[in-house]
Amino acid sequence: MGTDEPAGGRFQSFAAFYPHYIHEHSNRTCRRIHVVGSALVLVALAAAVVTRNAWWLLAMPLIGYGFAWVGHFFFEKNRPATFRYPLWSLMGDWRMFFETVTGRRPF
Repeated sequence: MGTDEPAGGRFQSFAAFYPHYIHEHSNRTCRRIHVVGSALVLVALAAAVVTRNAWWLLAMPLIGYGFAWVGHFFFEKNRPATFRYPLWSLMGDWRMFFETVTGRRPF
């Protein structure tokens, strides 16, 4: 459990979870690796559609989680939120990605 998690041990909403998610991505290199990984997931999705090859779909989680976990284990030095909050972590990743590519969050 992270230091900013509620006393009960679990977040009750994504709105409450997202500030924790952002705090767990305070290292700039970790955030950058996440954004690059998410962009490559979109490239893999496009490749699956264009080539009609489902192997690209199987590559998507490997790319996304692979990049994210490298960012956490080697740069952020924390445990990815995916292990405790899988859905909210995925939602947080895409929100952080879109905030970054739209300029609302620093790259």
